Amino acid sequence: MGSVKSAASPGVALQSIVVRVLHALGRAVGNRRYQSIEVVPTGSLTWTRLNQSSAAAEDANIPNVRDLVGNSPRFFAVALLAGLSLRLGFFFAYPRVSDDSRIYADIARNWLHHGIYGLSASGSILPTYIRLPGYPAFLAAVFALFGDNNFRAVFLLQIAFDLGTCWLIADIAWRLAGSRAAQAAFVFAALCPFLADYAAAALTETVEILFTALALDLGVVALQTLSERRFHPWIGCGLAIAGAIYMRPDGGLLLVAIGLYLCRLLLHHRDYSDRGLHSKLRNRWPAVWAGILLLVFSLLPLGPWAGRNVRTMHSFQLLAPRYANEPGEFVPSGFNRWVKTWMADYVSVEEIYWQEPGTKIDIHRLPSRAFDSTEQRLRTQEILDEYNESTDIDPDLDREFRFLAEQRIRGHRLRYYVWLPALRIADMWLRPRTELLPADPRWWEFNDDLKWIVVSVSFAVINLLYLGLAAVAILRVRPIPYLGMFLLFLIARSLFLGALENPEPRYTLECYPAIMVLASTYFARVKQPSSTKI
Repeated sequence: MGSVKSAASPGVALQSIVVRVLHALGRAVGNRRYQSIEVVPTGSLTWTRLNQSSAAAEDANIPNVRDLVGNSPRFFAVALLAGLSLRLGFFFAYPRVSDDSRIYADIARNWLHHGIYGLSASGSILPTYIRLPGYPAFLAAVFALFGDNNFRAVFLLQIAFDLGTCWLIADIAWRLAGSRAAQAAFVFAALCPFLADYAAAALTETVEILFTALALDLGVVALQTLSERRFHPWIGCGLAIAGAIYMRPDGGLLLVAIGLYLCRLLLHHRDYSDRGLHSKLRNRWPAVWAGILLLVFSLLPLGPWAGRNVRTMHSFQLLAPRYANEPGEFVPSGFNRWVKTWMADYVSVEEIYWQEPGTKIDIHRLPSRAFDSTEQRLRTQEILDEYNESTDIDPDLDREFRFLAEQRIRGHRLRYYVWLPALRIADMWLRPRTELLPADPRWWEFNDDLKWIVVSVSFAVINLLYLGLAAVAILRVRPIPYLGMFLLFLIARSLFLGALENPEPRYTLECYPAIMVLASTYFARVKQPSSTKI
C-alpha cells in the first residue's frame, strides 16, 4: 500500500516558519541549540522537542537568565542589536507626537515649572485630573534633565525601557520553560515591530508594558516561592502593578488577574490529611498573606493621588475619569451609547468617534449595521444634520442620541451585549498594528500606496504568528506553569476592552508580554503529553 503524504496541520506549518527563523539566528551566532529543533508527533498531537540530550542538565546549571546570557553571549548580542536597530529605525523615520502627547507634555511642564498639576488655558493654569500622573511625571523628569519638549530624549529612554522589557519577558519564559524558551521569548520581544513602533511615540504604552512585564515576572517569582513564605516578591509585584495603574487605569486588570489566580489557589487547596483544623488553615495563610500584600501595595501608592484630587479638585477620584472630563464638565453619554450600538472596528473610531466634537460627521461613513430600518436611517440623518450645524453636542441633542440608542438596544440586545463586544475584541487583537504609521486604516481595500499595503499585510501576518503560536502552545505544550494566571490576564483585559465603545488596537499591546511568553513555551523540551493543572 503506497504511502500518502498528508497536508501539514496549521500548527506544524506555523511552527516551521518560526523554527526556520531561529535556525537562521542560531547559525548566525553559532548556537547549536537552535540548529537542532524538530517536530515530534505523539498520537494525535504534535509536540515540540529540541533534539539535544543535555538540555535538562544545561538548564540545571543555569540559575538565572543572566547566566543564560553568559552562556550564549553572541546569540543575545545579535538579537539585542537587531532589536535596537529596529527601534532606532522607527525613531528616525516615524517619531510620533500626538494630541495626547501634547496634553501629557503640557501637564508635565506646568508641574515641573509651576508646581501645578494642570493644563494651560488662556494664560493661566487650571488644575486637572483627566490624566493619571505616571507618564507626566516621567516627561517632567526628562524635561528637567534634557530640556522642555525634548521628545527625542523621551523616545531614546523609551527604547531603553522597551529593550529592558525584552529581558523581563525572557526571564519569565526561563522561569516557566527553561533556556530555549527564554531565548525564543527574547527574539520575539526584540524583533516585535509593534513594541518597537510605540517606543518612538510619546504615549504611555511602552512604560506600561514595562510595568506589566515586571509585574508578571515578579508574580511568577512570588508563586514559585509561595510555599517558602517569602513575601517580598509580592510587595514588588504590587508596586509594579501600581506603576502600571499610574500609567493607565486599565493597569489595574493585572491586580484582578493575579488576585483571581490566588483565590483559585486558595479555594482549590485540598488537604486530606488527619491534621487538625488549625494546621490545615495554617497551610492556607501564605496565599492569604500574598493576596493582602498584593492588594495593599497595588492600591496604597494611589493614596497621594486620590488625596490630591480631594483637596484640589474637591472630588474623590482614585484613577482618572473614563471620558477625561473635568468636574462638572458635560459628557455626551447619549452619543457614546449610540456609538456603542454599532461600533465594531478601529476605522469607525477614526472616522466617526474621534470627530466629535469639532468636525462634521458624514453619515455615508457609518456602516450598514448602524441602521435597523429605513426610518431609523432617516432619523439618524436628521440628528447628524443637527449636530453638523454646530459640530457640538448639547444636552438636548444628546438626549436624541440616547433615545435612538435605547431603541436600537431594545430591538437587538444580543447584538449590543454579546456580538458587538466580541467583534470589538477581535478587531483589537487581529487588526494590523499600523495606527501610528501613515498606512491607510482601511487596509483591506488595498487602495493605499504599495509600500503601505505591504507593511499592513506584513504586520497582520506577524501579529497572527504571535497569536497563533501562543494558541498552539496553550493547546499542545504540557504543562505550562501558572498558565491560569496568564489566561486570566488575557481574558480579563479582553472582556474589559470589549465593553468600551472605542476599540483601539494599542489597548491590547499590554497583553503581548504574556502572548510572547506563551508562544516561547512551544520551544521548550517536551517529551510526552501530560495533564495540565492551571
